[in-house]
Amino acid sequence: MTVLGGIGFTAPWLLVALAALPILWLILRAVPPAPLRRRFPGVALLLGLRDDESVSDRTPWWLLLLRMLAVAAIILGLAGPILNPEEQRAEGDGPLLILLDGSWAGATRWPAQTEAIEAQLSRAGRAGRTVAFMTLTQPEPPMFQSADVWRTRLAGLQPAPWQPSPDHAARLAEIVDEMEAFDTLWFSDALDFEGRDAVLSALQSQGAVEVYQTAANVLAIAPATYEDNVVTLSVSRAVPGVARSVSILAEGRDPAGNARNLATATAEFGPGDTQISTDLSLPAELRARITGFSIAGQRSAGAITLVDDGLQRREVALIGGRNDREGLQLLSPLHYIEQALAPTADLIDGGIAEVLPANPDVIVLADIATLSEAETTPLLDWIDRGGMLIRFAGPRIAASDVSRIDEDPLMPVRLRAGGRSVGGAMSWGEPKSLAPFRDTSPFFGLTLPDDVSVTAQVVAQPDPTLAERVIAALSDGTPLVTRKNVGQGQIVLFHVTATAEWSSLPLSGLFVQMMERLVVSSAANTPEAEDLAGTTWTPLRVMDGYGTLSDAGTLPGVDGADLIDAAAGPALPPGIYANADQRFARNVFAAGDTLTPATWPASVPVRGLSVAPEQPIAGWLLSLAILLLAVDVLASLALSGRLFSTNSKARTAAGLALALLLLPAPQAQAQSDAELEEFALAATVEVSLAYVITGDRRLDEISEAGMRGLSDTLFFRTSVEPAQPTAVDLETDELAFFPILYWPITPDQPRPSSEAYVKLNDYLRSGGLILFDTRDADIARFGAASPNGRKLQDLAAPLDIPPLEPLPSDHVLTRTFYLLQDFPGRHISRDVWVEAAPPDAEQTPGMPFRNLNDGVTPVVIGGNDWASAWAVRENGAPLLPIGRGFSGERQRELANRFGVNLVMHVLTGNYKSDQVHVPALLDRLGQ
Repeated sequence: MTVLGGIGFTAPWLLVALAALPILWLILRAVPPAPLRRRFPGVALLLGLRDDESVSDRTPWWLLLLRMLAVAAIILGLAGPILNPEEQRAEGDGPLLILLDGSWAGATRWPAQTEAIEAQLSRAGRAGRTVAFMTLTQPEPPMFQSADVWRTRLAGLQPAPWQPSPDHAARLAEIVDEMEAFDTLWFSDALDFEGRDAVLSALQSQGAVEVYQTAANVLAIAPATYEDNVVTLSVSRAVPGVARSVSILAEGRDPAGNARNLATATAEFGPGDTQISTDLSLPAELRARITGFSIAGQRSAGAITLVDDGLQRREVALIGGRNDREGLQLLSPLHYIEQALAPTADLIDGGIAEVLPANPDVIVLADIATLSEAETTPLLDWIDRGGMLIRFAGPRIAASDVSRIDEDPLMPVRLRAGGRSVGGAMSWGEPKSLAPFRDTSPFFGLTLPDDVSVTAQVVAQPDPTLAERVIAALSDGTPLVTRKNVGQGQIVLFHVTATAEWSSLPLSGLFVQMMERLVVSSAANTPEAEDLAGTTWTPLRVMDGYGTLSDAGTLPGVDGADLIDAAAGPALPPGIYANADQRFARNVFAAGDTLTPATWPASVPVRGLSVAPEQPIAGWLLSLAILLLAVDVLASLALSGRLFSTNSKARTAAGLALALLLLPAPQAQAQSDAELEEFALAATVEVSLAYVITGDRRLDEISEAGMRGLSDTLFFRTSVEPAQPTAVDLETDELAFFPILYWPITPDQPRPSSEAYVKLNDYLRSGGLILFDTRDADIARFGAASPNGRKLQDLAAPLDIPPLEPLPSDHVLTRTFYLLQDFPGRHISRDVWVEAAPPDAEQTPGMPFRNLNDGVTPVVIGGNDWASAWAVRENGAPLLPIGRGFSGERQRELANRFGVNLVMHVLTGNYKSDQVHVPALLDRLGQ
């Protein structure tokens, strides 16, 4: 490409044709020889007559100039002019390697990097250079192909959620050493990593190297820590700079299960600071809902830190015979348990009847032998729902008859009478030590101290199930800790006391680790590699380079030690990992990590990512040439007197020329930023009901009138004061602003695009409600026998809709504002479908309804044509007739009440399902 005057030309040789313009000018200006004049007497008879079709004997200069400009525009257009051409910075026409760091650090600026790469591909394509791609995060031998081929694959390049490792750098250097000569464009993520210098040396040995790197600073957030009821968050930046404020969002789920920002914290970087911390104090209920923290405005895996069980302190109820007299605290059966669990759990005191209503995660019974039936039954129910009961033996259990003949429901095994002790009836010659933990034990991987010994214990009766219930044993094989599953919960028995009376186990650090693994399945403090050694962790959800979580699919499990120490990579992506009931968050940026900015030798040119996009203007010039030629046609017709001639051919030519001149330019389809902002402000200033544009003008008018009528009803009868209804285009408009979306179904309405379905699914998952109205009185029960039903099935197929059921009589929609049993619109069918109730929904004795729908149903489907029943004119009068006489007006009233209930259900959720309203509801129902 040749650059002339700041404009590039892909075919500069065509510009030579411009030299022919003066010759063309002379040819057009040439005048034929003047005719000979002869006097003819009869000419006098023609004096005074005018020829309406006279022709000029010479072309006007301005018309010649117009034609010259048209020809010049054609020549320039065919020469391929380009504005903002990329200058040829480096010599060479051989192969070109585009190397990307490809890490999370570049994810926030990935669009700008992609745009810069596309500009380089255009430059390489014009130069006829072959191109290959490599990423440092996943180095593979490159394949050199044409730039046009790589341009089609550019969208498939995505950042990885890890940094290049020394192994990656060594692998890439090996690949480069085996390749032929080439030049390199290195797109850096602005962070240094081990092995980068070796990669640079290998690339420079093959040819010239240019680096493209953004000047924007890289931010990362370390895993949150919890101590003294305060969550501490630490943010790092790569380059020290001016003072800067950073917002940190606490992300989690609300009671309805929808993703929300639950809290916000602000951290302030001082001048020159590269790391700052801030504290966030949250109540336990809110803290337990947090799934992660993120830096506002940053879209990268390093700007997000996931939360596992570490912030969710377990509630543990301790029950035992206390002896708190001064000086005897060490003899209390709960003293060592309290010391072991206090740093990582919230402890609850009280009796069984007092602590069960609090629904603790764990209940610990220290040497409590006998429980009454009033205590046993609710305790078993609590265990069956997922609770863990931990029991410690002692003199009382050893002397009791509990679990001797038949296995007690609250014991994991049967016990022998008495017990075993040094010098006792079942004598040991000496204290026993602990045997290594088996790989099926939750204690597997813990180190056994040499000084732990056991002098007495209660002994388990031999039983066919005993072997599988032992999770810790003594060196002679005697069970020390046994466990059994009950429903979703567990019962664990330590066969020794919780004091140092029978063993030295409570005095050791092993006791603390054992209690943490049982009680706090993932402690608040990050475990060490040796704590997880020998365990296998299965990935549940993994993170991509942008910080988006997705299902792990069939990824294999990883060793617990690798989960702590190994570098992230394709086999160990960041995300949430599970081991039994434990959860561990493997984050991109770990505690203690630092961000080191990349520095480059003076011999390597470093450029920014800001590239002015090249703009071909050939089309504009050729369009200008056509316009000038059309003007030339009109001018020629005017000069010849044919522009306004009665001749039909002349009129046709003039009409075509005018049509070309007056042809409107195509209007932009995309909404401008100002229009989007205006739409967002109009939709969020007040509550606004929305309806989907179907393309049927009459139906859309009815939908608008229906939403207007429902808004008026809400305004006069409730505290909700909606604004004017909004027409929503699923392809272009944002849906998150509207609490409810009315979607009437027509057989011929077009199916939305895949991008629109992404927005619709996000809308449903974030708490929005779509009212599908087939308007056919449900004659086919939404089956394929109805055209509207078939269209509904087609439209709803890509949506993430939960299982549905006909609206039950005790659904919250029947009592959100009005007490209803029918839900008519213009039609009277009662078949309305909502999200199905959970399988375990039960009716409380004495209550007329079950506890259903803990949240808002995402869809309501019916065929009663509600918009027609709600529709009103501008003056408030009903738009369409409903039924006949009083019964028709009663039907319209019930339709309005259903609309009120629907909107109040969206805005208040399960508010009316609260038991606090039961007395008032029963009184209204006459019960």
